[in-house]
Amino acid sequence: MATFTRLLAAGLLALSASAAGDESVLHSEISRLNNQSLLWGPYKPNLYFGVRPRLPKGLWTGLMWGRMEKYEDVKDGFRYTCEQGGDMHGYGWDEYDTRTGGIQTIHDEGNKLDLTTSFVKTPGGGHGGSWAARIQGKPRDNAPSDLKTTVYYYIAQDGEGELEALEQGTELGLDGDAILTGSSPSLGNYKIVVTKGTGRHPTSEHELSAKRPGDTTLVSSQQYPDDVIWQAKGLLFQQLQKTSGHVQETYGTENPPPPWQVYRVAHNPGKGNVQILQKTFEGPFEFDVIFSSASTGRELTSEEVTEEVKRTSALFTDRFSRVFDIKAPFNGNKYQKFAKSMFSNLLGGIGYFYGEQLIDRSYAPEYEEDDENFWVDAAEARARKAQKLEGPYELFTSIPSRPFFPRGFLWDEGFHLIPIADWDFDLTLDIVKSWYKTMDDDGWIPREQILGSEARSKVPEEFQVQYPHYANPPTLFLVIEDVMERLRKVNGTQSRERERLSSGDPLYTAHLDNTELGEEYLRRIYPLLRRQYDWFRKTQRGDVKSYDREAYSSREAYRWRGRTETHCLTSGLDDYPRPQPPHLGELHVDLMSWVGLMTKSLVNIAEALGMADDVEELRKNLEAIERNLDDLHWSEKEGCYCDASIDEFEEHKLVCHKGYVSLFPFLVGLMKPDDPKLGRLLDLMGDESQLWSRHGIRSLSQQDEFYGTNENYWRSPVWMPLNYMAVTQLHSVATRKGPFQDKARDMYSRLRKNLVDTVYKSWKETGFAWEQYNPETGAGQRTQHFTGWTSLVVKIMAMEDLAATDHERDGL
Repeated sequence: MATFTRLLAAGLLALSASAAGDESVLHSEISRLNNQSLLWGPYKPNLYFGVRPRLPKGLWTGLMWGRMEKYEDVKDGFRYTCEQGGDMHGYGWDEYDTRTGGIQTIHDEGNKLDLTTSFVKTPGGGHGGSWAARIQGKPRDNAPSDLKTTVYYYIAQDGEGELEALEQGTELGLDGDAILTGSSPSLGNYKIVVTKGTGRHPTSEHELSAKRPGDTTLVSSQQYPDDVIWQAKGLLFQQLQKTSGHVQETYGTENPPPPWQVYRVAHNPGKGNVQILQKTFEGPFEFDVIFSSASTGRELTSEEVTEEVKRTSALFTDRFSRVFDIKAPFNGNKYQKFAKSMFSNLLGGIGYFYGEQLIDRSYAPEYEEDDENFWVDAAEARARKAQKLEGPYELFTSIPSRPFFPRGFLWDEGFHLIPIADWDFDLTLDIVKSWYKTMDDDGWIPREQILGSEARSKVPEEFQVQYPHYANPPTLFLVIEDVMERLRKVNGTQSRERERLSSGDPLYTAHLDNTELGEEYLRRIYPLLRRQYDWFRKTQRGDVKSYDREAYSSREAYRWRGRTETHCLTSGLDDYPRPQPPHLGELHVDLMSWVGLMTKSLVNIAEALGMADDVEELRKNLEAIERNLDDLHWSEKEGCYCDASIDEFEEHKLVCHKGYVSLFPFLVGLMKPDDPKLGRLLDLMGDESQLWSRHGIRSLSQQDEFYGTNENYWRSPVWMPLNYMAVTQLHSVATRKGPFQDKARDMYSRLRKNLVDTVYKSWKETGFAWEQYNPETGAGQRTQHFTGWTSLVVKIMAMEDLAATDHERDGL
């Protein structure tokens, strides 16, 4: 069985040669190959293991399991959707590549079971090829040797099509493989084999054993409405309740059979858009789920799956060492395993979502929040519940956290894609394009994408509705900046850089290897970027003129819409202290910095595309933003940038809460290395009594009156995305001549080490990456399995070791 990369790369190289000079042919064929490579995957990241295609309607599957030794086990230890809890001692992908597959381990302490799910794909045919999953269970060291586990594999076909279990077996179940066939307009004809597998099965002396043996596979075939089949756990429990009720009525409490004989689906194989397969094991076990597309002309076997799992693992290990060249002092084996896990879980968190979302458009697009009690009015408007379902939309995205945030978040995504772009440049472009397809005609992208009933089931009601005048940090422009830099390098004479970026895998870097494709991508997406930029400048504009503010420009000032007295959720820095009370004359330095980043990115793209008029306009905007950041937000007294508001005399005033907001012009790269204000910011950032800690840069100064108060979400903890931005900018200053080069070099080296050590130590102790880290202890906090932007630690590990450079320079 050949791998995706080998077959598709060979085809792509041949195509590039034959299609030279015909960009349309090259573009369409690469799109086809890309879609084939990425069609299938564990794209239901809200599940411990769930496979689906990138299609609105099609086949999808999910794994469920639980211990079956006590009657309460079916409730207390049942696993399906990823959940936070102390009885999971870590889970996630040890190795994973979106195009080929990988290996996931689940340390289920509550059920005393270690579970391994291996997933591989093969190319061919016109429907994305075939795939296979291998499910392996092993009792943990503290488990009884005869540990009893029941496994359910859920298979659903939504939309048009047929799905049927062919093998009938006997009334007791199937003794061999379970075989299903199906078809759908999007997938064609296919076959699924769920192998008998290996492992012992439980036995009992209860009289029920004659009717309910433990060594058979049960197949329950059911037909349900499309809008309920996502509720797999509920539908399974309905079946278990029916079958267990009969047993309980028959035997009562005096002669009860063991639980594994009670909680069983009825064996009724046949046609149905839902097929539930049940297996019961005692001790270790293994079985395969093999999907073979008829369009490939052949069927996979378990022997081939074994070889492909080995091959996929070897390819991942080799590629990882080439793409992420981990630098000292993190280049030992323990850090390599850690880095692989962090990055694999970032990729393994990519999902495909489809459905309607709730949007309240009762506000006019030009809504200005022009009443002095605007935050009260907004709350009252939300209470009216004028939202409506819109769509359907589809989104291909990497999620922040599988148990708690299994959906797309706009400002998280830009950070997710920074390391993903190193691994798979074309996948990155695909995800960026997917986000911009959700943008409306005005240029607004919903900051939180909650698509469909399944996604909404994980979100509190008050957070489900999206408002078209609410913004979110435009971090996708961080990726666009990176895209431009990569295209510039490979289009030049830096052949070594080209080789590193391409990594010998044409499908991963087709838009780099064929620079005409990269330029065409930019031409297609530039109008969308510009529309979003214009929307920001229109809807989030701040008021300069009404308050006689002295500034270079009367237009470049910005205020986040949608804030309350206690929160500014749209900024991403939820409870970070802002001026009180809220005021129409407020100006937010972080928002102006983000608009500056957008402007700088658009200048680079427009220049590369030869759009002279846009370049001239955007450069004027950028100059105005840079000048206004100083005029409206710099405090010489405090030595940092600050939000602004209006005092009791209706005059401009600065409100300084030193922390991440104070550093924003530096964090987004809008400061020159010889700017005297940069020295003041470095002093603030490196001050241990304010922002510096042994575990990273604090979100708020220890000296601020609100430090660690109330919700304490962005009021002290260390957050990886802002620290990554700080490390990146420190490196930029440290590697360019200037008055602050040595200081930045020292801070860069220490901060880089502090961040990696903190995340690694917590991962080692808990088995998880976390949403944020305690600045005093370094302990992971809030949401566990936060392998979204916390995975930036891998990028940091691969950054230059300037401490080693210092030693070499000093002759040590």
